[in-house]
Amino acid sequence: MNKLFGSSAPVVREVPPRLEPTPAPSIPNLPRMTRTGGALAPAAPTSQEETGLDAWVLSDLVMRLAATVPHLTTDWATRELCLPQALLERVFWQLKEDQFIEILGQVDELNYRYASTARGREYAKRLLEISGYVGPAPVSLEAYTAMLDWQTQERGASHFDDVRRTIAENLVLPDETSEVAALAASSGRSLFVFGPPGNGKTSLGRAIASTIQGEIWIPYCIDVDGSVIRIFDRHVHQVVDPDEQSSSNGNPAASAFAQSSQIDRRWVRVRAPFVIAGGEMTMAELDLAYSPGHRLYEAPPHLKANGGTFMIDDFGRQRIEPGELLNRWIIPLESRVDYLTLRTGQKIQIPFRLMLVVATNLRVSEVSDPAFLRRMGYRLHVDKPTPASYADIFRRYAKSAGVTVPEPLLSNILQRYAAEGRELRASEPRDLIERVRDLCRARHQPFVLNEASLATAWRAYFGLSE
Repeated sequence: MNKLFGSSAPVVREVPPRLEPTPAPSIPNLPRMTRTGGALAPAAPTSQEETGLDAWVLSDLVMRLAATVPHLTTDWATRELCLPQALLERVFWQLKEDQFIEILGQVDELNYRYASTARGREYAKRLLEISGYVGPAPVSLEAYTAMLDWQTQERGASHFDDVRRTIAENLVLPDETSEVAALAASSGRSLFVFGPPGNGKTSLGRAIASTIQGEIWIPYCIDVDGSVIRIFDRHVHQVVDPDEQSSSNGNPAASAFAQSSQIDRRWVRVRAPFVIAGGEMTMAELDLAYSPGHRLYEAPPHLKANGGTFMIDDFGRQRIEPGELLNRWIIPLESRVDYLTLRTGQKIQIPFRLMLVVATNLRVSEVSDPAFLRRMGYRLHVDKPTPASYADIFRRYAKSAGVTVPEPLLSNILQRYAAEGRELRASEPRDLIERVRDLCRARHQPFVLNEASLATAWRAYFGLSE
């Protein structure tokens, strides 16, 4: 049964006992850290000052949230905004003092029900015309930068031998090619990959990205003078729960780790991201994307890739002049920062802490220039496979597909390539085997590689007649 109130303030919930924050390097704007669940995490803020946000940012966020429902409780607002209840209750009380919200009653001892007043609804309407963001409270750009810097320093570089081993397990490449790729990955420097199509440049980028060890904390979003930029993307970021108690639907807010009262739930722990942009990329996509409907900004792909790998695939085939795209990366590669533009025209500086991989199957002279290549850490030519390498790739993929490839059949395949004057490509063993699988499935036959099934797959893949 609800208990109605007059002007008396609600009881502020006591802050639960928290673990002693773990000392971290003296980096300006770095959040306090605490150890919970066996991992370091940003500690939950105990005051508005510790959030790194101005008081009006928090109160405006609460007012926008209140405008979305007839009434709300402290517990519900805590879950929606990912802020400690004790901190939120202070915000609610100040908004009540300002006559923007009113108390409707008490749900339980430390949980209250609120609703916007007429004045509050009018105020929220004006706020929503400026920003439509409602969700986990943002962190400051300064805190995001400091956290990213500290985490990448703490994580360190991948070991050269580990990287080389991972590449060898995933790809069949000459030793000297694997060595350069491993050097680039272990150093964290950028890599320019070129060579004929279909020979593993994209797969190499994925293999390099998989060698980045450890996880990082990223915010749901960041605040820049009241403008919200969304960072976390479920399609890009793979959420990690150190206690392995995350929910089956992949919702980070539902995991036991995320629900801990010890940590700042505005941050999400994810695996090092891998973001790939192909020929469909435009110059506009490399800046902030403003949504008029939601009145917030979506981070560009390279900002979402911070702490991981960003790959520009099929370079030179974008709807942008290669020179224009090259110039876009000169400052980030040189200074490790990038500049994005708000719709007001204001420029903001964001960190560029990632490994950039650029891959092209065009001639290097057609898509690059010496100024850009000087800024790339490494350059690597991935050529077509030799007959021996092609055979090895064919055997590997056949084994992974659960089918045996007779050696005489493999010899016949290589002879047919030579007879037709066709260049070997590292991607074609997979393509041919998968078309044999399609054929066997369509005929309701066992999956078997033989002369007849491969001949049909060859015709279907290369578009040839007998």
